[in-house]
Amino acid sequence: MRKIGIIGGTGIYSPEALQGFKEKIINTPYGKALCNIGTMSGNQVFFITRHGVGHTVPPHLVNYRANIWALKSQGVDEIFATTAVGSLNQKMTAGHFVVCDQLLDFTKSRVNTFYDNPDRGVGHVDVTHPYCDTLRSKVIRCLEKTGIPFHKTGCYVCTEGPRFETAAEIKMFALVGGDLVGMTNAQECFLAREAEICYTNCAIVTNMAAGISPTPLSHSEVEAAMKKSISNMEKLMTAFIADNDPVQVVCNCRHAMAEFGGFKL
Repeated sequence: MRKIGIIGGTGIYSPEALQGFKEKIINTPYGKALCNIGTMSGNQVFFITRHGVGHTVPPHLVNYRANIWALKSQGVDEIFATTAVGSLNQKMTAGHFVVCDQLLDFTKSRVNTFYDNPDRGVGHVDVTHPYCDTLRSKVIRCLEKTGIPFHKTGCYVCTEGPRFETAAEIKMFALVGGDLVGMTNAQECFLAREAEICYTNCAIVTNMAAGISPTPLSHSEVEAAMKKSISNMEKLMTAFIADNDPVQVVCNCRHAMAEFGGFKL
């Protein structure tokens, strides 16, 4: 039985496929995390709504450490996350899915490590390839069996938020290699690697980014675009959970902190 963490971003609050799951509040050293737990395709699934019920938590205040710790404490060793993003790449348009392979972190005030206290000590995790290649291959395999338009690679730019970006910032991000812009993925990705959990993100393009979009950006626009893609994302999540076949790519995520004695709860 696989133990799979699903982290739902904007618009992915209560997937139809996960109805009937039981709520559980998990206490962590960083606060409480709310999980919905159930079984699908013979696997145990732990679902977390990143922004809380009704989208009440802004991106800079999400308790990323509590969420990742909670999943680790339940024995989860793979996480599939969704994010809603703006696009800097004209080939990646609204409704397209992107299986991210690289990440640029432009956040300013967030904690993105568990190794920040004397008890745990100092640890430096390798994030050369920030997203798990094993899980990325599985997601791509699932997408290839659908009619969903998708891209096998993409560089996610994580900004501080909660404001949208300026046109000048978007121009800069594009110049340094960014394809997508969002406000949540960096901390989850880095913390999952420290916790030795395989982590992948499938981004849903909802709009073109500031300065590229012909109209001012709004959250209502993002949510409206997400509504059109929710059924596709639920189809992908269901396929990912059901795909119990091994993939050929072997990652090192579950031994990422071996040099420092491994990650301990």
